[in-house]
Amino acid sequence: MSFQPVVPFGGYAGWQFLTKTMAAQKAAFDNSTVQQRDADYFTANIGKVTSADQLVADPKLLKVALGAFGLGDQANSTYLIKQVLTQGSNNSTALANQLTDKRYLALARAFNFGDTTTPKTQSAGFAAQIVSAYQNQQFGAAIGTQDSNLQLALSMQTDLANLASTGSSETTKWYLMMGNPSMRTVFETAMGLPTSFVSLNLDQQLTVFQDKAQQMFGDSSVSQFSDPTKVDQLVKDFLVRNGDTSASQSSAGSIALALLGGSTASNINAANSTGIAALFT
Repeated sequence: MSFQPVVPFGGYAGWQFLTKTMAAQKAAFDNSTVQQRDADYFTANIGKVTSADQLVADPKLLKVALGAFGLGDQANSTYLIKQVLTQGSNNSTALANQLTDKRYLALARAFNFGDTTTPKTQSAGFAAQIVSAYQNQQFGAAIGTQDSNLQLALSMQTDLANLASTGSSETTKWYLMMGNPSMRTVFETAMGLPTSFVSLNLDQQLTVFQDKAQQMFGDSSVSQFSDPTKVDQLVKDFLVRNGDTSASQSSAGSIALALLGGSTASNINAANSTGIAALFT
C-alpha cells in the first residue's frame, strides 16, 4: 500500500495546509509498505558495508543512501558515486570538494569511507539517520508530483535548518547554501535576483546574498534561519514571488486550516480513497 500526500491548494495557502497536516501525513507516508520495505532492508544490511564498492554493488542500499541526499536520480552514475565516496572529504582535492553540487560533499561526509578506517556505517544510529533523511526526501518528492514549488520549499526547510545549526563560519554556510540546488533556488527567488546573477563570481554572489538577507531579515547570517519564523517568511517570499499565491487561495487556505483543527492521520488516510472532503469531516 502506498500513501499519496494531500495538497489541495497551491502557493502559501498550500504551504500552510501542508505545515498544519505534516505530522499526520508524514507518519502515514513513512508507514506505507514501500517506505517500510526500503527502511527495513537498509537498516538490516548497511552495517555489513565497509567500503564504497560494497555500497555501490547493492542497488537497494544505494537507492536509500543516494535518496537521503536528494541524489536518487544518480543511481546509474556508479563510477562518479564510487569516486565521491572513496576519496572522502578531508582532502581539498577530493572530488566531493571539487563538485559544485554540495550534496555530494554531504554524502561523502555522512558515510566517511575515504577518511578513516572505520566508516560511519559501523556507528550506532547511522541507519536510523539515513533512513529518516531518505523518508524526508521521498515525502518531498511525493509532494512535488502535485506542486514542485512546495517540494522545493520543503527540501529547503530541512536543509537550511541543518545548515544553520552547524558550527561552520557564516561564509562557509553561505557557500554551502549556494551549492545546494533547492536552497539556492528558494533564496534567489525570494530575494528577487535575476537569472543573470549566477554569472557573477562566487565572492560577488556571497556579498549580494548577505546584503539581501540584511535588508529582508535584519541579519546577514545564515544562522538566523534556525528561527522557524524567519524560515517561514523566506518560504512565503519565495512562493509569492513565484506568483502562486492569490487572495482567493489565501482565503480558501484559512478556511481549510480552521476546519482542519482536529485532523488526524486516519482522516488523511481516508482522503486518499474518498477525496479531499474526508479531511473536513
